[in-house]
Amino acid sequence: MSNSVRDRWANDVLPSLSGLVEIPALSPVFDKDWAKTGQLDAAIDHVKAWLAEREIPGAAIDVVRLGNRSPVLLLDVPATEGAEDKGTVLLYGHLDKQPPVGGWSDGLGPWKAVVEDGKLYGRGSADDGYAGYAATVAMEALRANGGAHARAVVLLETGEESGSPDLPAYLEHLSDRLGEVTFVVCLDSGGNDYDRLWLTTSLRGLAQVHVTARVLDSAQHSGLASGVVPSSFRVLRNLIERIENSATGEILLAECNVEVPANRREEIAATAEVSPGGSRGTFPLNGSTRPVADDEIELLLGNSWRPTLSVIGASGFPEPADAGNVLREATTLALSFRLPPTADSASALAAIEKALTTDVPYSATIEITSTEHADGWNAPATAPWLADALGKVSDEVFGQPWRAVGLGGSIPFMGLLGEKYPRAQFLVTGALGPDSNAHVPDEWLHLDQARRVTEAVAHILDAHARS
Repeated sequence: MSNSVRDRWANDVLPSLSGLVEIPALSPVFDKDWAKTGQLDAAIDHVKAWLAEREIPGAAIDVVRLGNRSPVLLLDVPATEGAEDKGTVLLYGHLDKQPPVGGWSDGLGPWKAVVEDGKLYGRGSADDGYAGYAATVAMEALRANGGAHARAVVLLETGEESGSPDLPAYLEHLSDRLGEVTFVVCLDSGGNDYDRLWLTTSLRGLAQVHVTARVLDSAQHSGLASGVVPSSFRVLRNLIERIENSATGEILLAECNVEVPANRREEIAATAEVSPGGSRGTFPLNGSTRPVADDEIELLLGNSWRPTLSVIGASGFPEPADAGNVLREATTLALSFRLPPTADSASALAAIEKALTTDVPYSATIEITSTEHADGWNAPATAPWLADALGKVSDEVFGQPWRAVGLGGSIPFMGLLGEKYPRAQFLVTGALGPDSNAHVPDEWLHLDQARRVTEAVAHILDAHARS
């Protein structure tokens, strides 16, 4: 099967995927006029045309649109003979992209597909334009080599980078059409290296809030007002200290913390063993800056199962060069909380809001806006057939044992599916690595890893059909 996958990637996938990279299909949150600019539709049309060229008997292609929501592209492939009773396999990816951002290296650009040293550069190459191609090629190669698969639906959305706000409506709309989903494959992830298959077994949830502390109706001379009027920034510092220990980063609210499951601790220990120092070496720390802990296991736990707070935005401040001696009337901070996979995000957000608005220092006016929350996801126990298949592809495709990671980020789709299909098995994987530069300049796809992941998916689809 390896040669079949390699040939299809070289001859069929790479030319079309390169064309997809060149489409500036910004996610709706970054392109409010996406329906007019037409780039999301261009991405849909581009992949749809490629799918129409595939020779999969009985396959149906459909673009689903609900009102003003961003569209969804579906490829519906009937089961091979004998696997009709295995339910539906749902294979997920997305076609929308992050903004281009500046700082790309010479010769590279967000909308310019460049293949160099086994890498495909360009926005959306790794995150995660390749997913629909990989899922389709996996089925093609499987069929060409006498393999089996259940009925399979490839679902490619166009709002993932916006938090998948339209996906619940589409899942509800497509519920009867999808039927009983027994296996979910998500190719919007990756791991710590390009040597093995990496499974994502948990995703953190999130809570976000914009909080404003207002102390004056209008700004005043700081020499006259300070010492009489409290600083709005100090008020916020005081409130945030109720939530986060600034010395350690520990989140103090019980609603934001959970007990880490024993199986996830075991996975983290195994990951630390095969990639020692992986977390410490992932990010370009400036100067003598150190990570928050020296122990690799503590870093992995901190990034996957412990809550964190990041101040991701602020307003009410002038640029330093423009700052006069003024006691400002208000300060606004955008607070982004990452929550453990099994935390109740609604309860966590309620606790955060309560901490920010109760017994406010100096009775300053507190305004809470732009609240958002989403639950995380923790994979169900691995079924024997999937465990056996993972061992097989690890030996035959990668030559290295598979490992698991918990991602610090969120894929809202997984939480939605986990809730809707509680009996389904999940394979959350992908070709992203620690230096693939998703969301930042010089994004690139490791082509050999993408091919290996494609082959692995084919083998695992076959194992599911025969389970």
